Amino acid sequence: MVQHIHPLQLKDWLEAVRGHGNPVVLDVREPSELAIARIKADGFELITMPMGVIPPRLSELDPDQPVACLCHHGARSMQVANFLKARGFSHVANVTGGINAWSAQVDPSVPRY
Repeated sequence: MVQHIHPLQLKDWLEAVRGHGNPVVLDVREPSELAIARIKADGFELITMPMGVIPPRLSELDPDQPVACLCHHGARSMQVANFLKARGFSHVANVTGGINAWSAQVDPSVPRY
């Protein structure tokens, strides 16, 4: 089952899963979206990989590493999280509300679009 975490819960989730490997936030938005708004890696590795290229690039991700998926509002990242979970990734979460919620709850300097 994929966990749903709100942006304010990400730090706690990262600490909880740290014993399972270095956690990753996987931003699955398109390059044009990344040009508008990005989060800063703080206590995690940030990987940007658009949703559409994840299947052919799956081998670049470690199924033993905890992964929190992020997109604009949470729909695409939920699809990616389910995809990863179905392929044996053991610790997967979806950041509910995406970068839009991140801007509202964590870092208002991140532009909303």
